[in-house]
Amino acid sequence: MKPSLLWFRQDLRLQDNPALLAAVARGAAVIPVYILDDAGEGRWVAGGAARWWLHHSLGALDAALRERGSRLIVARGDASEVLRELVRSTGAGALFWNRRYEPAVMARDAKLKAEFAAAGLEVKSSNAALLHEPHTIANKQGKPFQVFTPFWRHCLTLPTSPPVKSGAVALPAPDRWPRSLALGDLGLLPTRRWDAGFAAQWEPGEAGAARRLKTFVAGAMADYADTRNLPDRDGTSMLSPWLHTGELSPRQVWAAVENASRSSGVFPPNNGARVFLSEVGWREFAHHLLYHFPYTPERPLREEFGRFPWADDPGGVKLRAWQRGQTGYPMVDAGMRQLWQVGWMHNRVRMVAGSFLVKHLRLPWTHGAAWFWDTLVDADLASNTLGWQWTAGCGADAAPYFRIFAPVLQGVKFDGNGDYVRRWVPELARLPAEHIHAPWEAPPDVLAAAGVRLGETYPRPIVDHTRARNAALAALKELRALPADNA
Repeated sequence: MKPSLLWFRQDLRLQDNPALLAAVARGAAVIPVYILDDAGEGRWVAGGAARWWLHHSLGALDAALRERGSRLIVARGDASEVLRELVRSTGAGALFWNRRYEPAVMARDAKLKAEFAAAGLEVKSSNAALLHEPHTIANKQGKPFQVFTPFWRHCLTLPTSPPVKSGAVALPAPDRWPRSLALGDLGLLPTRRWDAGFAAQWEPGEAGAARRLKTFVAGAMADYADTRNLPDRDGTSMLSPWLHTGELSPRQVWAAVENASRSSGVFPPNNGARVFLSEVGWREFAHHLLYHFPYTPERPLREEFGRFPWADDPGGVKLRAWQRGQTGYPMVDAGMRQLWQVGWMHNRVRMVAGSFLVKHLRLPWTHGAAWFWDTLVDADLASNTLGWQWTAGCGADAAPYFRIFAPVLQGVKFDGNGDYVRRWVPELARLPAEHIHAPWEAPPDVLAAAGVRLGETYPRPIVDHTRARNAALAALKELRALPADNA
């Protein structure tokens, strides 16, 4: 038989890979291929941190394939042209891939499927990324959900498919392998080595995903409902980068939680697991919204927010202070520095830092989304869009858009001892806990003893919280008259 092309994209794993299983089931040689097609991503070419992860993930996938007598063919350029050339040079008779749901990619994939099917190839795409695909979910009126709770309640009534057993399947090799670029030829790693802290934090690849999932389910998951908001603890799953690149599937996550329930006979086995699975549901909700409202990465879901009076920022001074963790608010700065150093930020701090940008500084949420897109190893178009629109109050769900996170209060509440701030803002490390979240209020002798010189070793606040909050509320009331609230 003519060989089959297995096109890897955001599914860089062998376990629970339905496209791989379909390719092997066809009975011919299988040629795995990855194509770096930046133009095919539309406006959302992967950012620097995500490209670092991708480089190491592809290396891990190639190594896993070689253990099974196969290998990964690496190419760069227009995916349509690369696939046409591969069909020509290998004589392939079939093409298999797992679906993605970003607007530009979906449009490209539809054209590709039609083209290759018309040319006589067997073409099949599968779902490997979601528990429930967006086109299968609708409310009672047959329309997309725009509020998370009823969306997830509906999803919980649906059967969840178990992971498909594909990891141990042998991939028959072709008589002759097509040409491949070396992984380094893709140019995914930074030329300036800003990624020094990444390797110590992360283990890209399917094996790293499996280890992290096992560790989380056996440990922090039980207390997840209580510890997920404490940024100084290892209390969250941190699975998002592996889920984004598809080194781990949500079906595998679901199955791991189910397996953990066997001893108790209850699913989910505890409240921590229930809350954790709702976060998996939040990821599903993000893809549901992006599929049905494909304009949302650039425009607010709630149209009235297109008229929001954003503040001026001459020269981008305030934006740069936020990006560099130099706002003078320790909780915000700690999060932004954690993001830069390891490519990830604790979720509670993401909300605080995001709220500070759009509410305190009144800078467009798209500025924050763009910065996160470039600096997060887990940068995912659906999740990034939903998170920023939720923070700005211009998107889906019933989150009160008038909520303004007070960074000092959030620090005191969720980092009471200041350990998170001390780790990421070391110039404040010697401040006592009662002053670490508001160093400008500390007595001069306390600052001196800690070696802190405001305006020199650490900046003074770039905005006053009360004034900034009042200005944001005034701007929001121009759009809709709603009562004020403070988180």
